[in-house]
Amino acid sequence: MSIGHTLLGLLESGPRHGYDLKRAFDERFGHDRPLHYGQVYSTMARLLKNGLVEVDGIEPGGGPERKRYAITESGITDVERWLAEPEKPEPYLQSTLYTKVVLALLTHRSAEGLLDAQRSEHLRLMRELTRRKQSGDLADQLICDHALFHLEADLRWLELTAARLGQLATEVRK
Repeated sequence: MSIGHTLLGLLESGPRHGYDLKRAFDERFGHDRPLHYGQVYSTMARLLKNGLVEVDGIEPGGGPERKRYAITESGITDVERWLAEPEKPEPYLQSTLYTKVVLALLTHRSAEGLLDAQRSEHLRLMRELTRRKQSGDLADQLICDHALFHLEADLRWLELTAARLGQLATEVRK
């Protein structure tokens, strides 16, 4: 996710302080990975340097002065361009899990055990996401659905790989 573009998008509704941007980001997108304040302020400094935001006001506070940021026309154009670009699909051709299966076979360890343990971990996470989805708001439901669909695809791959372990073992041990 582009944090800079996300913060720019949040600024389109009106000027905000860094603290307000962090809070809005965390509420909408950072449930599992909230932003650090340093990340917000370093991103805002970069956006300011690139002319995508401007300082809309400075207010004294209990500590350092609080800058209020506003998006510029260039920032709006940049967000529009980013939103219009399709994301590159991630084909996962370099999979740590696949590497572990092949190494287990090469070293005569239990690839079946590895796949079973991974299947259990996927199912555990799917149960957790399903609980979160049931008690969450629409945003939580959608993000959990996204993760669940990916986990389901992984489970299909685990089953297919388990069914082909003998053939794979023969190929990798040549």
